[in-house]
Amino acid sequence: MELSAASTAKKVVVFDYGFGNVRSAERALARVGADVEITRDFDKAMNADGLLVPGVGAFAACMQGLRAARGDWVVDRRLSGGRPVMGICVGMQILFARGIEHGVEAEGLDEWPGTVAPLEADVVPHMGWNTVDAPADSRLFAGLDADARFYFVHSYAVHDWALESHNPVIEAPKVTWSTHGKPFVAAVENGALWATQFHPEKSGDAGAQLLTNWIGTL
Repeated sequence: MELSAASTAKKVVVFDYGFGNVRSAERALARVGADVEITRDFDKAMNADGLLVPGVGAFAACMQGLRAARGDWVVDRRLSGGRPVMGICVGMQILFARGIEHGVEAEGLDEWPGTVAPLEADVVPHMGWNTVDAPADSRLFAGLDADARFYFVHSYAVHDWALESHNPVIEAPKVTWSTHGKPFVAAVENGALWATQFHPEKSGDAGAQLLTNWIGTL
């Protein structure tokens, strides 16, 4: 399957704070035509067309690393100015208010209300390919079939979406779900802030199309 790159090379910074598959993300973004740089430089992260925040490992450790690299400031400042940010895996989870792992609660970035909690399933972690249930008007999943599969590796997730928008002037968040034991949030599109629980950079052509869709909005 041939995927068209973005019509112009958009500058995307993969934020390197020590807790993400930065090289895999770099390769996947370059494949779909982005001009990619891996860095934790504040000015470069602020000025890029798009900022991608990856994440693997424990919620609390990722938050500690992100704060040490001033990534919390970068995300907040970019979103305050309507500048696109995308989180992947734990990079999505830390966008929520808090995470609970092994009985330990840690504060997240609180861009969205909600708690990242253990998956409620017979088999944990959730590792492998799974389908998602995306809204019909999703821009993130545009051009993808309903049976498209994405690669997940996680033991925690958000099971309840708490943010509602009643302002007709502001577009309501688009929430995509998947199921492993119990339904959980698999992706969110909320203004300039988009995120996926799965790994698009490991999801083959479906993941590449999704990244193409994101870059097309930058």
